[in-house]
Amino acid sequence: MTDTLMKIYDLLYERFGPQNWWPAKTRFEVIVGAILTQSTSWRNVEKAISNLNDAGVLSPDGLLKTDIDKLAELIRPSGYYNTKARKLKAVADFLSENFGSDLDLLFGRPLDEVRRDLLGVYGIGPETADSILLYAGGFPSFVVDAYTRRIFGRLGIMPADLSYEEARNFFMENLPYSARLYNEYHALIVRLGKEICISQNPKCNLCPVRHLAHGGSFCCNRA
Repeated sequence: MTDTLMKIYDLLYERFGPQNWWPAKTRFEVIVGAILTQSTSWRNVEKAISNLNDAGVLSPDGLLKTDIDKLAELIRPSGYYNTKARKLKAVADFLSENFGSDLDLLFGRPLDEVRRDLLGVYGIGPETADSILLYAGGFPSFVVDAYTRRIFGRLGIMPADLSYEEARNFFMENLPYSARLYNEYHALIVRLGKEICISQNPKCNLCPVRHLAHGGSFCCNRA
């Protein structure tokens, strides 16, 4: 399985090249983006982050000092803005109360310990936590999203009914333990899922990994 997963990675990298993901100026901006990107496109997240930056509140202290209604208005482009405003307040409060808003203190601990703490924060589920760990903390923590499930389900490589933790472990147990690899791999998966392996009418004739489908069937004939 390791050979198959790495072959897929190599083909995706050859096709799309380096993705330079996560696009952010600071680690805290990555954290904010990981929350805002829930259930929306990255284009909308960029607009919301730009608003926060223009308002001078793109920091833990800045978010804490901002009235929640004003914060919600600033991030309106990201959708679900009232709920996401509470989530941003929660993560800012978590960082301030426990680490003095110092991300070096947060990330200067073992991966499992940081992940457990992040999962205890309102609004941070497994996918968001792993995005923060990987892209802001530099930890080797594989991110599983809808694109990952769709692509590897269609290829017949990963069962569709795996829990999030089972799917994450599948990749981490079958790939080299490398934050750099996980970073690029996830970004390439997203690129394939957005452009070719789309949910409806996938462009299978353009897929660089279609021939690796398991079970002797074309991936597009799979769910």
